[in-house]
Amino acid sequence: MKVFKFGGASVKDPNAVTNVGSILSLYAGQKIIVVVSAMGKTTNKLEEILHSIQLQDRSVFDQQIAELSAFHHAIMDELFREKSHPIFQKVAAIIEEINGLYSKNKSEKPGHLYDQIVSFGELLSSHIVNDFLVELGTKSCWLDARKMIRTDDRYQEANVDWEKSKELIQQEVNRAFLQSDILLTQGFIGHTADGSTTTLGREGSDYTAGIFAYCCEAENVTIWKDVPGMLNADPKYFPNTQKLDKISFNEAIELSYYGASVIHPKTIKPLQNKNIPLFVKSFIEPLSKGTEIQAQRNSDELIPSFIVKKGQILLSITPKDFSFINEENLQNIFQLLAKENIKLNLMQNSALSFSILVDANKIELDQLLLELKKEFDVKYNDHLELVTIRHYNAATIEAMCQGKLVIIEQKTRSTVRFVLKDAT
Repeated sequence: MKVFKFGGASVKDPNAVTNVGSILSLYAGQKIIVVVSAMGKTTNKLEEILHSIQLQDRSVFDQQIAELSAFHHAIMDELFREKSHPIFQKVAAIIEEINGLYSKNKSEKPGHLYDQIVSFGELLSSHIVNDFLVELGTKSCWLDARKMIRTDDRYQEANVDWEKSKELIQQEVNRAFLQSDILLTQGFIGHTADGSTTTLGREGSDYTAGIFAYCCEAENVTIWKDVPGMLNADPKYFPNTQKLDKISFNEAIELSYYGASVIHPKTIKPLQNKNIPLFVKSFIEPLSKGTEIQAQRNSDELIPSFIVKKGQILLSITPKDFSFINEENLQNIFQLLAKENIKLNLMQNSALSFSILVDANKIELDQLLLELKKEFDVKYNDHLELVTIRHYNAATIEAMCQGKLVIIEQKTRSTVRFVLKDAT
């Protein structure tokens, strides 16, 4: 049994959905769990809908609902010849369910309403793709991830209950495979013990594929992307990227930790624990080899990898009483960061100060400064970028730092990281 994951770009329009059917036809007769994301930019649209609910702006809400419905109907109109097909009723029922959330009580646990609304993107896409596969004659069965992946109630980034999820997934999967070759389900979403929908964090569909593979002891996992495989750099910033043909689980974990965007950071570990290979392949050229992520490490150092994170802000924190940075100070800082759910991209301390680098667009700067300044003096630099080079050499360092002012440099045997600012 294999696990395939198709992201939003691979189901963004009728041609893309048709292409999914073509890819699956290459594996006719094999047992495959297919995990799909929301179509195109649907998650963004649902976030806008959530915002209009929070503002109680009915006219904007109605307009956004109409746009969400029209987008999915345009895809269905191309995929399904008969307008009496049941998929139209299924989608209408989901849209009506979203409509009903406008007047929902806003005093729930933070993130709860977000998860209830945003999860509808995966429900819409999975129903459309599954019904299209059935229309093609594929033995495909729709399964509800909200009844299989059990989580806690940490909304927007829920933690998986592995034992209960394994029990529920195996029960549903074993039953469904008796009648079907393809089991189609949703990425990104799960459920609490009381039945509330949760999400696993943005881009969590990769993680969902890893969860299913781990619980079912799959032969392998394939993530289908619009790139030929895992590249050594983001082509938005580097014109001459190279494909990594084969890397180890450890290398993939390191790259995802440092910010490589191809694989969700939580995806790799459950696969490594069961030694399940992960392939990153192109849905544009499905017969190409792509990248294989597996246990062996002898290919890791063949090609340097570059990770660039722009829009960074560096905060330097100093005790007001001019004392040293000690364990008690660090404890207070980390407690505050945890409370504000702030993730650090880099940190560095000296005797007198502690510096942290964060994504500027993921923090409320004024609020953070207000809290920190109760105990500390704080200075900050913004408009910075963080560059990470795996398996660096002198030439790669020189190329990345040319014309830049180096604010911080951190170096180990295999990784060098720079916080950079334009010299002009």
